[in-house]
Amino acid sequence: MSALTVRPFHRDDRDQLTELVNQHVAAVVPGVGVSVNTVLSSLERQADEFITDSWVGERATLVAEQRGTVVAAAHLLRYRADAEVGEDYRDVGEIDWCVFRPAASFWPDSGEAAQLLMTACLALFARWNVRARYASGALPAPVVHGLPRNWPHIRALYENAGFRHVGDTEVVLIARTADLPAAEPLPGVTAERTLGECGTRFTAYADGSAVGFVEVDTALARPERHTRATGLADIGNLHIEPANSVAGLAHWLLARAADWLRLCGVDRLVAYETADDRGATDLLLSAGFRELTRIDRRWQHLARTESRKNGR
Repeated sequence: MSALTVRPFHRDDRDQLTELVNQHVAAVVPGVGVSVNTVLSSLERQADEFITDSWVGERATLVAEQRGTVVAAAHLLRYRADAEVGEDYRDVGEIDWCVFRPAASFWPDSGEAAQLLMTACLALFARWNVRARYASGALPAPVVHGLPRNWPHIRALYENAGFRHVGDTEVVLIARTADLPAAEPLPGVTAERTLGECGTRFTAYADGSAVGFVEVDTALARPERHTRATGLADIGNLHIEPANSVAGLAHWLLARAADWLRLCGVDRLVAYETADDRGATDLLLSAGFRELTRIDRRWQHLARTESRKNGR
């Protein structure tokens, strides 16, 4: 077997890198893939992260290559240390995402490639001299953020390198719009469709007051970016007023949203809830959703911190 090489990303790696990215996306969400243009654009700027992206001072993409083939890759960010940067991000280095092929008969050295790549990532953090080191799995695709549990090979790589999960766990749910509640009348309740913060908003009114709303985002698949996500939308917000006494209001709102989504040609709807909020998850399950995956957000490199505590 020829030697493995870890080097900076070159533009002519773009097709192989996109293939690696799409293999990982496909393991998380059905029927979604991204274009070469999406991947290349995300290496230069993350337009969807309109707050944190402006805080990035440096970006680097590294690949591990063997016999002219890219077998692993990682994208790293260094956040500036000035006062304009949010305190949690100030002077932080982050592996924004890391991908590699699990070991197989035709790529027996992929695990070694991933280890060499991780060594290079940690060395870059050391050169940047960042205050703290974090890792994620935020590929430039809908739904994929944090570290999905569908990637045990990435989890093992992070853990072996000294990263530990220190953030929240998010439950990702998905439903076919055909399986969501039917749009039946609800006595005394009317709906209004407007533009909301996270997409199209359906607001329920009873006795002249807003008693709840749901927002759905159908712009996950901009045609110039995503090649296979045209039938996908997600719930940006679902809120029911605590004092509301209208039974079945959440299902009624979801029914209105589902009817609209079917008119848009959307056949799948995604929702996100924190793992601790069992009530919200149960509500969605009762409306026709199923659990798609769980995502562990925010991984911190603790090896150096633990060494300092031990006096080494």
